[in-house]
Amino acid sequence: MGYAREYASAVLWRGRVPMEPADFVPDWADRPRKDKYYPAAPHFPLPDCPPDPPGGIERGLFGPAGEDGFTLPLLGGMLRDSYGLTGRRLGVQANSDLGTLPRYPHANFSRGTASGGGLYPIGIHWVSGPSGPLTPGVHHYATPHHAMRRLLTGDVTPDVRAALGGLAADCDQFLVLTVKFWQNAFKYNSFAYHVVTMDIGALLETWRIWAAAQGLRLGAALWFDEERLGRLLGLEPDEEGVFAVVPLRWAGGPDAAQSTEPTGAQVRAVDQERSRTVLSFDTVRRIHRATLDGAAERPAPGVLDAALDTAWARLRAASEPAEPVGEPIVLPAAEQPALGARAALRARRSSFGRFSGRPPMSAAQLAGVLAAAATAGRLTGCQEGPDEYSLTRLHVFVNHVADVPAGAYAYEPAERVLRPVRPGPHGWFLQRNYFLDNYNLEQAGAVILVSAPTPAVLDAVGDRGLRLVNAAVGASSQALYTAAPALGLACGVALGFDSVSYTEHLGLADGEELPLLIMMVGQEHRSPADFDHAIV
Repeated sequence: MGYAREYASAVLWRGRVPMEPADFVPDWADRPRKDKYYPAAPHFPLPDCPPDPPGGIERGLFGPAGEDGFTLPLLGGMLRDSYGLTGRRLGVQANSDLGTLPRYPHANFSRGTASGGGLYPIGIHWVSGPSGPLTPGVHHYATPHHAMRRLLTGDVTPDVRAALGGLAADCDQFLVLTVKFWQNAFKYNSFAYHVVTMDIGALLETWRIWAAAQGLRLGAALWFDEERLGRLLGLEPDEEGVFAVVPLRWAGGPDAAQSTEPTGAQVRAVDQERSRTVLSFDTVRRIHRATLDGAAERPAPGVLDAALDTAWARLRAASEPAEPVGEPIVLPAAEQPALGARAALRARRSSFGRFSGRPPMSAAQLAGVLAAAATAGRLTGCQEGPDEYSLTRLHVFVNHVADVPAGAYAYEPAERVLRPVRPGPHGWFLQRNYFLDNYNLEQAGAVILVSAPTPAVLDAVGDRGLRLVNAAVGASSQALYTAAPALGLACGVALGFDSVSYTEHLGLADGEELPLLIMMVGQEHRSPADFDHAIV
């Protein structure tokens, strides 16, 4: 058994058995920057793109994707709407950082993509070749400035193509996603790897939604020669990792890549670390090394789908109630979103204690957010994702939804059906098994649990499958976060809950179907104390 299964079990049990180091306390005064900083690197500002096309969010969430190519304004717009700073958060809410938000050193800025703990540790590198608008090279996206910083000059796209092992042979523009572990581990220590792998999925889902809404097609690779790409970007293997590569089809780009010989070049620029003390965690090191095994050996076609087919059949049978507890409820057709993709991403925020059960949300609104989250669980566009089956399953705790009785349900997306698991209100259960004080879960219209057959995926594709599963969970959360404001709903997502209690309460197969995330949706208090401080 690989280490990834041991790590997944530790995450499952962390509500009862703390992950080591159990006595760790974050030093907030010495926290790292949210973005890597290259003070000597030249930079240029990115342009923005035109407004949303008509009906963009519906097409973005559910397809179909288009075939158009990227331009510099489109790339700038996608980066701005996903990871760029779009506004400052100053609303009164129940999170613990409320008292510091008015102080600029502790300011909290909004972005289109969600991130565990609001830390945003993903580094975005643009590796550009001859078909692009700039001199070929490696650039780092500076999120505070919405600008590109040049780290290397010269065409190194042959090195990226070599790392991809034959994928994107006709492409010479790539986005490469990296994570510097300390940017998250300073707060979450050993739990950090679990969080950042979900963050990768959330960002990829944002890009998928945004690109499809603009008539573009975007895919991603999670299996590649990570050591080669790490050397190219000048990363320390135990401190940073490369988690995804996204080929960009450029408008007017070449039909075939011009250069085929890898250069062996390496970025020499070094980012300036803010923290005086940088710690490493053995658990993070071990799980990262485990996911590097077989990184360049992409799973054979059909292997993952076969494993998911078998696993979901077994897990659904295992969680079926011994006796029927009520009639299935067919949800109405999903409500049509009122916002485009850009508007929805800029309206995205976490509710943090502002939920209100009155008035209840509608069943059509619930159908809309469930459809979005379920679709994202398939990791559409990911080269290594499944073709037929989802990597995730959703359970719904209904609190305040019009025409849907309170209870716990299993969601069947193909039939748009809620199958009863346990009847009656569950507010007491939800709040008792939530670790923090920033949400009143009983006041949310519904609480959605995302679970996954992590062990079955690891058995099928190896330890790197942990990244795949967590990316699917992160994608589900981002799809829900994007759909919710478009449907007039508030939203929130949390990792701090007792997963074992949810396993027992819903009758999930112990240790085989892992509860990984809870997502809250519903109405908010009318006219909450807020301040709109948009910066774009």
